[in-house]
Amino acid sequence: MLHVAVAHRFGDFALDAAFSGGDGLTVLFGRSGAGKTSLINAIAGLIRPQRGHIAVGDAVLTDTERGIFVPPHKRRIGYVFQEGRLFPHLTVRQNLLYGRWFAPRSRDRGEFGQVVELLGIGGLLARRPATLSGGEKQRVAIGRALLSRPRLLVMDEPLASLDEARKAEILPYIERLRDETRVPIVYVSHSIPEVARLATTLVVMSEGRVAAIGPPEAVMSRLDLFPLTGRAEAGAILNAVVAGHDAEFGLTRLAAGGGELRVPRLGLAPGAAVRVRIRARDVMIALTPPTGLSALNILPGTVAEVAPDGGGPIVQLRLDCAGEALIARLTRRSVETLGLVPGKRVYAVIKSIAFDQHALAVPGPGGADADTRPG
Repeated sequence: MLHVAVAHRFGDFALDAAFSGGDGLTVLFGRSGAGKTSLINAIAGLIRPQRGHIAVGDAVLTDTERGIFVPPHKRRIGYVFQEGRLFPHLTVRQNLLYGRWFAPRSRDRGEFGQVVELLGIGGLLARRPATLSGGEKQRVAIGRALLSRPRLLVMDEPLASLDEARKAEILPYIERLRDETRVPIVYVSHSIPEVARLATTLVVMSEGRVAAIGPPEAVMSRLDLFPLTGRAEAGAILNAVVAGHDAEFGLTRLAAGGGELRVPRLGLAPGAAVRVRIRARDVMIALTPPTGLSALNILPGTVAEVAPDGGGPIVQLRLDCAGEALIARLTRRSVETLGLVPGKRVYAVIKSIAFDQHALAVPGPGGADADTRPG
């Protein structure tokens, strides 16, 4: 377990945040200036907080009351920055081996090969950083951090400088890192698709404080957090299982708590777990079971909460679909015309084309070995 409680003032900005994270990947999410990078810098020992306690398992790294402050190079924390920061004069192999200088003395001789295989960088070992793509540089940077045998890995928006193609290239490797290593990860991001795909635990930050913490599907369905999580990408995360495939039409059937969903075919075997992000803007509401529609996904549910968007023309609704939360974004006129109030029985209509590659992810162990791209 990672335990963090930090209070520190930077001029007019006050960081006063606390959270705990376990195995898997903990995302620190929030807008620029929320304090995310300052918090991980305190975890890494790059900032000595005025007050605080930071511990990874039994190792206490900072405790201001007891006068404990372990210097950064002794914390055994691997830090991956927005850009790879590789040594330009060294080959990929030499950059990777540099990380081993910071590892404990007892080394596994096969460890280098395991990290190289995990990150798919075997073909890059003789090359220099100038010849690598952005995604390749980040994979090498992650490998260097892993070879230092960290007790914790912190990643500060590692995909922020990459284009969409490079992000798609590296995301499966971060999933493998989450699922196949025993190293807990703290991951800074302000991207909803990254949160939906990667997070085991989600910590929402605002103005230096923790506004919410919990499983991503629970946190992302909270209407009161939309000013912090972003209304444009507002939505819900559902957990589902592959029920089967429709070879004739190239679709996959997913069994979710609220009913069955049809999405573009996935390269997953029946029974595989899938995490689905459904954006609020992709959900329509009907009062009776719709017929004669092109949309394939219709889930019955009940209006659980109605939240006006600051008195404007837009209203956010949270639906309860057999225990699964679903979010819809409608005009205030539609809400009033349909009489949508808590307790009202409705039908949520979702187009299959709403489920693009950014909306589907495989959670938990083995996630990166399964290809979730439409097939």
